[in-house]
Amino acid sequence: MKQYEIKDIGLAPSGKQRIEWVKNNMPLLSGLEARYGSGGAGPFAGVRISLSIHLEPKTAYLCKVLAAAGAEMSVTGSNVLSTQDDTAAALAEEGIKVFAVHGANEADYYRHIELCLEHRPNIVIDDGGDLVSMLHGKRQDLAGEVWGGCEETTTGIIRLKAMEREGKLRFPMVAVNDAKCKHLFDNRYGTGQSVWDSILRNTNLIIASKTVVVAGYGWCGRGIAMRAAALGASVIVTEIDPVKAIEARMDGYRVMSMTEAAPLGDIFVSATGCNRVIAMEHMAIMKDRAILANAGHFNVEVDMDALEARSIERYEARKNITAYVLPGGKTIHVIAEGRLVNIAAADGHPAEIMDMSFAVQFLSALFILENKGKLKNAVVDVSSEIDAVVAANKLAAWGIEIDRLTEEQERYLNSWNFE
Repeated sequence: MKQYEIKDIGLAPSGKQRIEWVKNNMPLLSGLEARYGSGGAGPFAGVRISLSIHLEPKTAYLCKVLAAAGAEMSVTGSNVLSTQDDTAAALAEEGIKVFAVHGANEADYYRHIELCLEHRPNIVIDDGGDLVSMLHGKRQDLAGEVWGGCEETTTGIIRLKAMEREGKLRFPMVAVNDAKCKHLFDNRYGTGQSVWDSILRNTNLIIASKTVVVAGYGWCGRGIAMRAAALGASVIVTEIDPVKAIEARMDGYRVMSMTEAAPLGDIFVSATGCNRVIAMEHMAIMKDRAILANAGHFNVEVDMDALEARSIERYEARKNITAYVLPGGKTIHVIAEGRLVNIAAADGHPAEIMDMSFAVQFLSALFILENKGKLKNAVVDVSSEIDAVVAANKLAAWGIEIDRLTEEQERYLNSWNFE
């Protein structure tokens, strides 16, 4: 099989510099590398791992740590706009199989996924489910060699659970996204910061005084709303879940339908995992020059097909921002083509946040290895032990000590007889 398919191997020095920067800010992964890295003779020795995650420096360092622990890595990206060509080149120069090019068309994107699978993986690490989908579709011939895998995102887990319900999931998949040390921090604080990093750097506009509409109040939506409010915005939340709607209201936000919110918003951010959350009927009643951004994995939350069909003119208003002129002269601005805004048009989550998520990924892959043949073909929860280890190590990296239960307190909490 090919060793790599990237834009330019000559970009490697820049990629190495950026990987080194995140490494110095990812103490959990560094600790795993020190513990399990042994010149290729670590626990993953001889294990083939295919990985599809946004191909940027933090992901690259995860790949390097897995390789140091013995894994034979094959890597691709999970979004054509999030691949950073210098990062891909840096991995390729170190001998890791890499198949990803920034801005690749759809056909090449799926061809790169297939190339990533050509080395017949034993473990898959996925972000959004495209790798697993191909193993259940076009490349079913490779699924029999897969012991299991890990899924990084809410969107991917939704797809996996649908496959499980239909009895079609052919190997166990660990729901990394649902680990406490992933969704409570990555989804909330990581997404919250990185989404606004992208919107700020791409628009160069002030957020204070604006009305921000956040579609979806899961952990990502909570983080986006929290950071918007901190920047001085008036925040509106739209939801389909009545419980989450009550939470949003009690957190201090206005709650209404998207139809009600559409004429009020200056900036719209979707974070639902569903399609057509912001539909043409909503865009038709928005303010002139409203700004749309998507923080969900796939570019389906904003109905881009309808916007393309309805607009009478399209032009680049600014790098990463496309302007669509509707009949009557109203303009709608869309960041990053409606793709995942924080990674397609910025650098993604902060390194310290991804340090926790990728530590969970590493340990979950190790869990798959250690439980080979023992797990059902189902979506598997991350063990509480993994969450506890990651949380304890994160606190240690910060130099923080917390209290421990005394023996008396342990007995008290585990007793029913208080006489």
